Amino acid sequence: MNPREVAAVLAYLGRLDPRTMRTDTGEARDQIAQWHELLGDVPFTTEHGWDVRESIKAHVLASPYPILPVDVARQWRTYRRDRLARHTDPTPAANPDDTAAWRAELLGTRRAVAAGATAPATHRPLASGGPHPDIEERLAAIGSCIPPAVRAELAEYRPAQAAREAAIAAGGPDVLSVRCAWCHASKGEPCRSRRIGLDGNARGNAPRAKPHPGRVDLAVATHSHQVAA
Repeated sequence: MNPREVAAVLAYLGRLDPRTMRTDTGEARDQIAQWHELLGDVPFTTEHGWDVRESIKAHVLASPYPILPVDVARQWRTYRRDRLARHTDPTPAANPDDTAAWRAELLGTRRAVAAGATAPATHRPLASGGPHPDIEERLAAIGSCIPPAVRAELAEYRPAQAAREAAIAAGGPDVLSVRCAWCHASKGEPCRSRRIGLDGNARGNAPRAKPHPGRVDLAVATHSHQVAA
């Protein structure tokens, strides 16, 4: 704010709180100078939510003490921090290889947001509906979101899943499509190694590369029934 705007703010404040009014010309001049010293970088209003008059009005309504210029400055800093906290730094349009231009655009956007000249760029909400058509076409082409070459490399680290996929590819049943009656593994989960201790409780919970025989038999029976139906 410039001195003229500070004088307007003090006149507004005087109407709300007569205790702050200065009738002596010298005192009024000193008061304007003091407020301008502390509020020179605080705008009178911005396009997005800041109005120094609203800040003063809120203080008068909430506090029995006369407002000081530092109170306004602190509210302005809170406003800036809140806006920057909601800003997500969208990717600059500048060429990322041009480091200086890319950084200048990024900082310029942040300054504009902090100053209230631009609204914060928040995260876009997730769109509803199915996958993008391009993704559907790629999945239809490769048959899975994991390419075959990558799936083969991962087989060593996920033996249960690899055995399941191999059995399905050979026309057999999906063993993990049924619940295991022995280890109580849920559908889609690998079987677990369970040992019964002397106290009758189960010991161990390590995943098995091969499902329990009872689960295999149940999966085969379920698959045969589905094929016959």
